[in-house]
Amino acid sequence: MNAYDEWETAMTGVDPSRLDDQQLMKELETIHRTRHDTLLYASNDALRAHNGRMAELEGEYLRRNPRRLVAAGRTREGARERGRGESATPHV
Repeated sequence: MNAYDEWETAMTGVDPSRLDDQQLMKELETIHRTRHDTLLYASNDALRAHNGRMAELEGEYLRRNPRRLVAAGRTREGARERGRGESATPHV
C-alpha cells in the first residue's frame, strides 16, 4: 500500500468488496446510526462523503444479497394494502 492508498482508505474507508459479511454489516449499522446527525450538523463535504460511503456499502450489500427477504409491507403493493385497511376519516 502506498501513501495515496493509505490516504484514500483513511478518507473513504476500506473498499466494501474487501470486507467480510460481518464487517460489512457492522459498517452499515454504523453509517445508518450516524446518518441523522450527519445530515443535520455536518459540513457539505462531510455529507457528500457520507452519502458516497453509504452508497458503496449498500451497493455491496445488495450485490451480495440479490435475493434478500423483502417484507410484503415494504413494497408498493403492501403499502396500498395498508392504505385500504385504514379509516377514511383522519384520526384526531
